[in-house]
Amino acid sequence: MPENVYLQRAGGERARAALVAASVVSVALPILPFGGIIGYPLLLLSTLAHEMGHGLTALLVGLDFDSFRLFADGSGVALIGGQAGRLSLAATAAGGLTGPAVVGALLFWLSARPRLAQRALMISGVLLVIACVLVVRNVFGFVFIGAVGGSLLFVGFRFGVGIAQFTAALLAVQMALSVFSRADYLFTRTAMTSAGPMPSDVEQIADLLFLPYWFWGLVCGAISVGVLVVGLAAFWKNSKTSSQDSGPLTSVI
Repeated sequence: MPENVYLQRAGGERARAALVAASVVSVALPILPFGGIIGYPLLLLSTLAHEMGHGLTALLVGLDFDSFRLFADGSGVALIGGQAGRLSLAATAAGGLTGPAVVGALLFWLSARPRLAQRALMISGVLLVIACVLVVRNVFGFVFIGAVGGSLLFVGFRFGVGIAQFTAALLAVQMALSVFSRADYLFTRTAMTSAGPMPSDVEQIADLLFLPYWFWGLVCGAISVGVLVVGLAAFWKNSKTSSQDSGPLTSVI
Protein backbone atom coordinates (compact mmCIF):
# COMPACT_ATOMS: atom_id res chain seq x y z
CA MET A 1 0.00 0.00 0.00
CA PRO A 2 1.48 3.44 -0.88
CA GLU A 3 2.65 5.30 2.22
CA ASN A 4 0.57 8.44 1.64
CA VAL A 5 -2.58 6.33 1.24
CA TYR A 6 -1.87 4.53 4.50
CA LEU A 7 -1.26 7.82 6.32
CA GLN A 8 -4.46 9.25 4.94
CA ARG A 9 -6.48 6.22 6.06
CA ALA A 10 -4.83 6.11 9.50
CA GLY A 11 -5.48 9.82 10.05
CA GLY A 12 -9.13 9.44 9.17
CA GLU A 13 -9.54 6.39 11.39
CA ARG A 14 -7.97 8.22 14.31
CA ALA A 15 -10.32 11.17 13.82
CA ARG A 16 -13.37 8.92 13.84
CA ALA A 17 -12.03 6.99 16.84
CA ALA A 18 -11.62 10.27 18.75
CA LEU A 19 -15.23 11.21 18.01
CA VAL A 20 -16.53 7.79 19.06
CA ALA A 21 -14.51 7.94 22.30
CA ALA A 22 -15.79 11.46 23.02
CA SER A 23 -19.36 10.32 22.40
CA VAL A 24 -19.00 7.30 24.69
CA VAL A 25 -17.58 9.47 27.48
CA SER A 26 -20.40 12.00 27.06
CA VAL A 27 -23.09 9.31 27.20
CA ALA A 28 -21.46 7.61 30.21
CA LEU A 29 -21.04 10.77 32.30
CA PRO A 30 -24.60 10.88 33.73
CA ILE A 31 -24.37 7.30 35.04
CA LEU A 32 -20.84 7.46 36.46
CA PRO A 33 -20.49 7.90 40.27
CA PHE A 34 -18.86 11.29 39.86
CA GLY A 35 -20.37 12.09 36.48
CA GLY A 36 -22.31 15.05 37.80
CA ILE A 37 -19.15 16.66 39.15
CA ILE A 38 -17.33 16.11 35.87
CA GLY A 39 -20.33 17.27 33.85
CA TYR A 40 -20.76 20.50 35.80
CA PRO A 41 -17.93 22.39 34.03
CA LEU A 42 -19.29 21.15 30.69
CA LEU A 43 -22.68 22.66 31.58
CA LEU A 44 -20.98 25.97 32.29
CA LEU A 45 -19.21 25.75 28.93
CA SER A 46 -22.54 25.61 27.10
CA THR A 47 -23.63 28.75 28.98
CA LEU A 48 -20.33 30.36 28.03
CA ALA A 49 -20.94 29.54 24.35
CA HIS A 50 -24.49 30.89 24.64
CA GLU A 51 -23.50 34.23 26.16
CA MET A 52 -20.48 34.68 23.93
CA GLY A 53 -22.83 34.03 21.01
CA HIS A 54 -24.81 37.06 22.14
CA GLY A 55 -21.70 39.17 22.47
CA LEU A 56 -20.04 38.25 19.20
CA THR A 57 -23.28 38.64 17.26
CA ALA A 58 -23.71 42.08 18.83
CA LEU A 59 -20.27 43.08 17.58
CA LEU A 60 -21.09 41.79 14.09
CA VAL A 61 -24.24 43.94 13.85
CA GLY A 62 -22.54 47.07 15.17
CA LEU A 63 -23.47 46.92 18.84
CA ASP A 64 -21.18 46.87 21.89
CA PHE A 65 -20.38 43.81 23.98
CA ASP A 66 -20.18 45.60 27.31
CA SER A 67 -19.84 42.78 29.82
CA PHE A 68 -20.55 39.17 30.63
CA ARG A 69 -21.32 37.41 33.90
CA LEU A 70 -21.28 33.64 34.39
CA PHE A 71 -22.90 32.30 37.56
CA ALA A 72 -22.32 29.12 39.54
CA ASP A 73 -25.88 27.88 38.91
CA GLY A 74 -25.14 27.59 35.18
CA SER A 75 -26.89 30.81 34.17
CA GLY A 76 -25.27 33.84 32.59
CA VAL A 77 -25.99 37.37 31.45
CA ALA A 78 -24.43 39.33 28.60
CA LEU A 79 -24.94 43.10 28.59
CA ILE A 80 -25.12 44.67 25.16
CA GLY A 81 -24.83 48.40 24.50
CA GLY A 82 -25.36 50.73 21.58
CA GLN A 83 -28.29 51.61 19.38
CA ALA A 84 -29.54 49.41 16.55
CA GLY A 85 -32.69 48.44 14.75
CA ARG A 86 -35.08 45.68 15.67
CA LEU A 87 -33.50 43.16 13.30
CA SER A 88 -30.02 43.70 14.77
CA LEU A 89 -31.31 43.30 18.31
CA ALA A 90 -33.27 40.19 17.36
CA ALA A 91 -30.20 38.73 15.67
CA THR A 92 -28.18 39.38 18.84
CA ALA A 93 -30.77 37.51 20.91
CA ALA A 94 -30.77 34.61 18.44
CA GLY A 95 -26.97 34.55 18.41
CA GLY A 96 -26.97 33.20 21.95
CA LEU A 97 -29.52 30.52 21.21
CA THR A 98 -27.50 29.21 18.28
CA GLY A 99 -24.08 29.85 19.88
CA PRO A 100 -23.50 26.33 21.27
CA ALA A 101 -24.44 24.77 17.91
CA VAL A 102 -22.04 27.06 16.03
CA VAL A 103 -19.21 26.28 18.46
CA GLY A 104 -20.00 22.57 18.25
CA ALA A 105 -20.04 22.60 14.46
CA LEU A 106 -16.69 24.42 14.30
CA LEU A 107 -15.14 21.95 16.73
CA PHE A 108 -16.51 18.98 14.79
CA TRP A 109 -14.90 20.39 11.65
CA LEU A 110 -11.58 21.15 13.34
CA SER A 111 -11.39 17.91 15.34
CA ALA A 112 -11.21 15.91 12.11
CA ARG A 113 -7.63 17.08 11.69
CA PRO A 114 -5.40 16.73 14.78
CA ARG A 115 -3.12 19.65 13.97
CA LEU A 116 -6.10 21.93 13.45
CA ALA A 117 -7.66 20.66 16.67
CA GLN A 118 -4.46 21.46 18.56
CA ARG A 119 -4.27 24.97 17.14
CA ALA A 120 -7.97 25.53 17.77
CA LEU A 121 -7.51 24.70 21.47
CA MET A 122 -4.60 27.10 21.78
CA ILE A 123 -6.38 29.92 19.97
CA SER A 124 -9.53 29.34 22.01
CA GLY A 125 -7.48 29.46 25.20
CA VAL A 126 -5.94 32.79 24.24
CA LEU A 127 -9.32 34.25 23.29
CA LEU A 128 -10.89 33.18 26.59
CA VAL A 129 -8.06 34.77 28.57
CA ILE A 130 -8.54 37.98 26.57
CA ALA A 131 -12.30 37.79 27.22
CA CYS A 132 -11.61 37.60 30.96
CA VAL A 133 -9.79 40.90 30.78
CA LEU A 134 -12.15 42.70 28.41
CA VAL A 135 -15.70 41.61 29.23
CA VAL A 136 -15.97 39.19 32.19
CA ARG A 137 -17.19 41.14 35.20
CA ASN A 138 -17.79 38.75 38.10
CA VAL A 139 -15.38 36.71 40.20
CA PHE A 140 -16.84 33.28 39.47
CA GLY A 141 -16.90 33.92 35.74
CA PHE A 142 -13.36 35.30 35.79
CA VAL A 143 -11.99 32.30 37.69
CA PHE A 144 -13.84 29.67 35.65
CA ILE A 145 -13.27 31.16 32.20
CA GLY A 146 -9.65 31.94 33.04
CA ALA A 147 -9.17 28.34 34.20
CA VAL A 148 -10.75 26.98 31.02
CA GLY A 149 -8.61 29.24 28.85
CA GLY A 150 -5.47 28.18 30.70
CA SER A 151 -6.44 24.50 30.49
CA LEU A 152 -6.99 24.68 26.74
CA LEU A 153 -3.63 26.36 26.30
CA PHE A 154 -1.98 23.69 28.47
CA VAL A 155 -3.55 20.81 26.55
CA GLY A 156 -2.70 22.43 23.22
CA PHE A 157 0.94 23.07 24.10
CA ARG A 158 1.77 20.24 26.48
CA PHE A 159 0.02 17.18 25.05
CA GLY A 160 0.16 15.54 21.66
CA VAL A 161 -2.22 16.04 18.79
CA GLY A 162 -4.16 12.90 19.71
CA ILE A 163 -5.19 14.29 23.12
CA ALA A 164 -5.98 17.64 21.53
CA GLN A 165 -8.16 15.92 18.94
CA PHE A 166 -10.06 14.00 21.60
CA THR A 167 -10.53 17.17 23.69
CA ALA A 168 -11.89 19.09 20.71
CA ALA A 169 -14.21 16.20 19.83
CA LEU A 170 -15.45 15.94 23.43
CA LEU A 171 -16.22 19.66 23.55
CA ALA A 172 -17.98 19.40 20.18
CA VAL A 173 -20.17 16.54 21.40
CA GLN A 174 -20.99 18.41 24.60
CA MET A 175 -22.01 21.52 22.68
CA ALA A 176 -24.20 19.38 20.42
CA LEU A 177 -25.85 17.64 23.36
CA SER A 178 -26.54 20.94 25.08
CA VAL A 179 -28.59 22.03 22.07
CA PHE A 180 -31.05 19.25 22.96
CA SER A 181 -30.65 18.97 26.75
CA ARG A 182 -31.34 22.67 27.21
CA ALA A 183 -33.92 22.98 24.44
CA ASP A 184 -36.65 23.81 26.96
CA TYR A 185 -35.20 27.33 27.11
CA LEU A 186 -36.33 27.80 23.52
CA PHE A 187 -39.94 27.61 24.67
CA THR A 188 -40.06 29.72 27.79
CA ARG A 189 -40.93 33.38 28.18
CA THR A 190 -38.86 34.04 31.31
CA ALA A 191 -35.22 33.25 32.03
CA MET A 192 -34.36 32.66 35.68
CA THR A 193 -30.77 33.76 36.40
CA SER A 194 -28.75 34.65 39.46
CA ALA A 195 -29.23 38.27 38.39
CA GLY A 196 -33.00 37.79 38.68
CA PRO A 197 -35.82 36.89 36.25
CA MET A 198 -35.50 38.35 32.77
CA PRO A 199 -37.36 38.00 29.48
CA SER A 200 -36.02 34.97 27.64
CA ASP A 201 -34.22 35.36 24.34
CA VAL A 202 -37.19 34.07 22.34
CA GLU A 203 -39.53 36.42 24.20
CA GLN A 204 -37.23 39.32 23.31
CA ILE A 205 -37.25 38.28 19.66
CA ALA A 206 -41.05 38.06 19.68
CA ASP A 207 -41.28 41.56 21.20
CA LEU A 208 -38.88 42.96 18.61
CA LEU A 209 -40.43 41.30 15.56
CA PHE A 210 -43.70 39.41 15.27
CA LEU A 211 -45.23 35.97 15.86
CA PRO A 212 -45.16 34.23 19.27
CA TYR A 213 -42.03 33.29 21.22
CA TRP A 214 -42.46 29.54 20.60
CA PHE A 215 -42.28 30.13 16.84
CA TRP A 216 -38.85 31.71 17.23
CA GLY A 217 -37.86 28.86 19.50
CA LEU A 218 -38.67 26.45 16.70
CA VAL A 219 -36.73 28.57 14.20
CA CYS A 220 -33.62 28.83 16.39
CA GLY A 221 -33.83 25.13 17.23
CA ALA A 222 -34.04 24.20 13.55
CA ILE A 223 -31.09 26.46 12.74
CA SER A 224 -29.05 24.88 15.53
CA VAL A 225 -29.77 21.36 14.29
CA GLY A 226 -28.95 22.37 10.74
CA VAL A 227 -25.65 23.92 11.80
CA LEU A 228 -24.69 20.75 13.68
CA VAL A 229 -25.50 18.61 10.65
CA VAL A 230 -23.22 20.81 8.53
CA GLY A 231 -20.48 20.50 11.16
CA LEU A 232 -20.76 16.70 11.25
CA ALA A 233 -20.72 16.56 7.45
CA ALA A 234 -17.54 18.68 7.46
CA PHE A 235 -16.03 16.33 10.05
CA TRP A 236 -16.79 13.30 7.91
CA LYS A 237 -15.37 14.93 4.80
CA ASN A 238 -12.22 16.13 6.54
CA SER A 239 -11.66 12.82 8.32
CA LYS A 240 -11.64 11.11 4.92
CA THR A 241 -9.03 13.50 3.59
CA SER A 242 -6.93 13.75 6.76
CA SER A 243 -3.30 12.96 6.00
CA GLN A 244 0.10 13.69 7.48
CA ASP A 245 -1.14 16.55 9.67
CA SER A 246 -2.36 13.80 12.03
CA GLY A 247 1.15 13.48 13.44
CA PRO A 248 3.81 10.78 13.25
CA LEU A 249 2.47 7.40 12.24
CA THR A 250 4.10 4.06 11.59
CA SER A 251 3.76 3.22 7.93
CA VAL A 252 3.46 -0.23 6.38
CA ILE A 253 4.43 -0.57 2.75
